[in-house]
Amino acid sequence: MVKILDGKVVRDKIAEELTKKIERFIKAPLARRPRLVIIQVGSLPESNTYIRQKILFGKKIGAVVNLQNFKQKIDERSLINQISRFNSQKNIDGIIVQQPIPQHLDKNKIVDSIEPAKDVDGQTSINFKKLIENDPTGFVPATTKGVLILLKHYKIPIAQKHVVVVGRSSLVGKPTALSMLNKDATVTVCHSKTQDLEKITKLADILVVAAGKPKLITKNHVSKNQVVIDIGINVVGEPINTDLVGNRLDKRLENEPPGHKLIGDVDFKEVSKIVAAISPVPGGVGPMTVASLFQNLLEAYKE
Repeated sequence: MVKILDGKVVRDKIAEELTKKIERFIKAPLARRPRLVIIQVGSLPESNTYIRQKILFGKKIGAVVNLQNFKQKIDERSLINQISRFNSQKNIDGIIVQQPIPQHLDKNKIVDSIEPAKDVDGQTSINFKKLIENDPTGFVPATTKGVLILLKHYKIPIAQKHVVVVGRSSLVGKPTALSMLNKDATVTVCHSKTQDLEKITKLADILVVAAGKPKLITKNHVSKNQVVIDIGINVVGEPINTDLVGNRLDKRLENEPPGHKLIGDVDFKEVSKIVAAISPVPGGVGPMTVASLFQNLLEAYKE
């Protein structure tokens, strides 16, 4: 029977650990709570929901999360100046820029304006270089870190395994491939131009999918005894009249944007009949990303 890699279970365990640590830290004289600043440009419904999840998780563990929302038309220089102001404030431990941002802004410039010591999502070029060099002083991107912790929780070894990563984005695919290499795996990276994808993915011990294409991986791409990690988040469905007012947060909205359904890059129904273990969407890597972000925040806070 397939093992479901439930990220919500692991997230809740991490939340308990972080809560205890924060309570210990704030008992010291003049101590304060860890503080995260989320920078949002414009207002997308999906982004609003993901931000809400971060705010709720932060509140749950006793951290402070401040949302700084800027108008859609803000110019690059003004936004970078605002980030520089947050960099200089000693009571701010972490800064993240909620993706996506408007196309008139240079994403790399915006992200690289974050002080690397406060880059708790591990997106600056300095932290990416540290990941390449396997330097433990850098922050591993939250989603990648979440994948590693999920595998560790379920006692799935990485060293000496063949890991196939489908997806080469700088946000998820490449950092995950690098982290697997750093854990002594043999890594193959596939993408939209890869020939014979089905043949390659079947050879994996661990198959990580982060392509952003609904149900890209079918039963024809997998084989028995594989572990499948689905990082894909694809929003489908028609909008409905649902919102996140006040403290309302039902179980569905905890994982899905209001009025939509989330599906992964893997055909879960068919693939789960074949493989040994699989992470669901929603409820797999998504909750782990939020938890890992706050693990990074606590490290920045301690420093």
